[in-house]
Amino acid sequence: MRRYLLVLSSAAVVMALGIPAAQAGTGGEPTPAGVVSATPPSTLPHLPASTSKVEQVRQIVQCGSTMYAVGTFSSIRKGSTTYTRNNIFSFSAKSPYTVTSWAPDVVGTYGTTSNPSNTLNTIAFVGGNCADVYIGGHFSSVNGTAVQNMAEISTTTGNVVTSFKSKASGAVETMVGAGSHLLVGGRFTGINGDSTDPYMVSLSPTTGKSDGFLHLSVSGNYQFPGVSSNATHVYSQQISHSGKLDLVEGDFTSVGGQARQQAFILDVSGSSAKVTGWNAPELNTNCATVEPFYVQDGAWSPDDSTVYFGTTGYHPNGLPTGSYPRSGPCDAALAFPSTQSSVTALWTNYTGCDSLYAAAADAKAAYFGGHERWSMNPVGCDFEGAGAYTAPGIEGLDPANGALYLNSGGSAGYYSRDRGLGADYMMTTTAGLWIASDNLDHAQYCGGISTS
Repeated sequence: MRRYLLVLSSAAVVMALGIPAAQAGTGGEPTPAGVVSATPPSTLPHLPASTSKVEQVRQIVQCGSTMYAVGTFSSIRKGSTTYTRNNIFSFSAKSPYTVTSWAPDVVGTYGTTSNPSNTLNTIAFVGGNCADVYIGGHFSSVNGTAVQNMAEISTTTGNVVTSFKSKASGAVETMVGAGSHLLVGGRFTGINGDSTDPYMVSLSPTTGKSDGFLHLSVSGNYQFPGVSSNATHVYSQQISHSGKLDLVEGDFTSVGGQARQQAFILDVSGSSAKVTGWNAPELNTNCATVEPFYVQDGAWSPDDSTVYFGTTGYHPNGLPTGSYPRSGPCDAALAFPSTQSSVTALWTNYTGCDSLYAAAADAKAAYFGGHERWSMNPVGCDFEGAGAYTAPGIEGLDPANGALYLNSGGSAGYYSRDRGLGADYMMTTTAGLWIASDNLDHAQYCGGISTS
């Protein structure tokens, strides 16, 4: 069965102007058999290419034979049909990817300067139960029922399940099911009046109250000269394939009494969650003052032996823009051992000062997405340095060494997509690689295929 690149929306390519292109790079690799296709199906539901405000899909999950997507949007297109959908919708996981009639009315905002967030940031199921789903973000009601930033809703009616208490003091950024627990992270300092576990808490999926599974005392934020304001929060998390570990990213300096910056790994296999000994000192690096939190997504290798990160950050703080070759973990794709000890990067692939926001992996490739223009670009910053390759919006890398997989001509990356704000979420399923993104600059192309 052919595995596809599956894109809900993407954003238009922005080319560097006035900078001469370098020759095609020299360190890439031919793309091996078995990777996901470079072109998506043309029948996927997607955001309209043009809306009054930039709209975005933040996350996609699958439960049973149905895909569920959340973000900030007001309509979805499929073929010639436009569907009104307020920040959430579902569709068949198999071709022809039929949009369902499920249409909860989620009312929210884009957030504020002190509490930034899309309307919906995250969606999760627990324990394989597809009858109800948990959503988090910055919103105030679902189908007319008042809630605050989180809720459990029926996948049949879209109505709020009122037995699950739904009040978070700040935006919810991430939710995952871990066994019988709902692990929730965000910008909140309290859930349903309980401030015991700020920024990350384990909730009972039945009551919405803390089940006591984790007590991490997440605290701290990034402080260095000239740094822009950054608030403590947990931004994203990924459960390992074994279900025993949780990779977490965010803005913090201490977790479970241990010094951690940008990322940590939890052991969620026992009666209580514990911070493991995994630590990547390279992530203690301060990147640019305007991007102090830069490790915005992670992924596990299929055997859970490696973790991957896509980062923002521009370049290490204090280094001049023209300092080459690049060093540090800023604006790069990175791989680390998941060994529960202090580790160093297995490889680093630099974009040349463009951000990566999403990561995913399968047995054949590690995939990274954002609004990058190039890959393998350690001697360029906002231009294509010697040895770099054009790889707009997405790159597929060799998991063994981080080398870019190339097109048949060996002149550019195998994958490409319109850039826009950037691919914000990616995941792999048996169908292929799913990508959630936005419609900045009338976006509509991925792998040369129009989604509009």
